[in-house]
Amino acid sequence: MIDSGKPQNLMFRITNCLQTILELEPELKRLELGHMLLKEFGILKAFLLKVDKFDLEEADVQRIENATASFLDELRVPLEEQIEDRSTSRLVQ
Repeated sequence: MIDSGKPQNLMFRITNCLQTILELEPELKRLELGHMLLKEFGILKAFLLKVDKFDLEEADVQRIENATASFLDELRVPLEEQIEDRSTSRLVQ
């Protein structure tokens, strides 16, 4: 028997990854090199609109989940520093 929920589950997982990244857009705009990343957001947004048209495989979704986790890990330090800088500047004012 074919699992009819599997394609829906894969689409949900990949959509979740892309939305997580896209939610960082306001924070990335404040980073010094964030503008370079923002150029790619148009591609992500376009892909997100068409994700239901792709034939997704488990291995593909796992690669995107791993890439998302790596991307978020790479951004963790710069974003934490940005938050600390904003907190410090508010305290000084």
